[in-house]
Amino acid sequence: MIGGTKGHLLLGVSLALICDIWMAQTVWASPQSPPMPFSSVSSSFEKDQQFSLVFSDEFDAEHLDDTRWVRCYWWANDLCTNSGNKELQLYSRKNVSLSEGLLRLKADYDVLKNRSGRMFPFSSGMVTTGILYDEKPSPSRFSFRYGHLEVRAKAPRGKGLWSALWLLPERLVSRPEFDLMEVLGDSPSRLRMHMHDKDEDGKPKSWGQDRVGADLSQDWHTYSLDWSPSAIVWYLDGTEQWRIDDRTLIPDEKLYFLANLAVGGEWPGAPDAQTRFPAEFLIDYVRIWQWVKAVP
Repeated sequence: MIGGTKGHLLLGVSLALICDIWMAQTVWASPQSPPMPFSSVSSSFEKDQQFSLVFSDEFDAEHLDDTRWVRCYWWANDLCTNSGNKELQLYSRKNVSLSEGLLRLKADYDVLKNRSGRMFPFSSGMVTTGILYDEKPSPSRFSFRYGHLEVRAKAPRGKGLWSALWLLPERLVSRPEFDLMEVLGDSPSRLRMHMHDKDEDGKPKSWGQDRVGADLSQDWHTYSLDWSPSAIVWYLDGTEQWRIDDRTLIPDEKLYFLANLAVGGEWPGAPDAQTRFPAEFLIDYVRIWQWVKAVP
């Protein structure tokens, strides 16, 4: 999403990576682990590898777990935005809530002022597993290199609404970026998937694919991403939608997860009279697995 838009391990998994996985699983996995990744039936992962759940949040608590999540970009504690996209909202902590087992990112009319005094006509919600502003340069809440990301979510309908699930580097730069899912509220039947990085000359470059199908605002859908040294594969409800299998394009650094509901900006345009507020981007769960070489 920064800059205007918003896979299965091979056999050589290093001992260091396995240790990282064990540590993450010890801290982040839920007491009762969820089932295998939704898209595993259609995946091409190695048959002698096994899954290890390294992060999951089912959002069944009363309040968001602040040891796992932050609610703004790394450059602010509250009332942040992505000025590069000319969005119309400020992200506010009060627009992030849990109820009925769901994470709710709410956008609404709400005139707010940022630190520089600029006024914004909307507020909205975002969460990331990245770095809290007050804790820089500490590590992110959670980041990973290679694995399977799965999110069950329901996007809102309405012009000017921009739902996104994505990944960014832990080193606090804008590329590489994986956009697992982007849905514009005026075309909710179009799933937009992207990767943003730089070319050999260091210039920004983007790859993308759109898929038109079911109205993603009418029901729940599962968005999945496999990321390995050999491929990045995007799935919708367990069915492959797009892949990048040029190894020279595949990042190998740690990335953290973001989910947000933007309002307006150069890409979706401003809301119109038919856009209903408040609007909510609903998330049922976020789960991340990594693959570990099975012990003979």
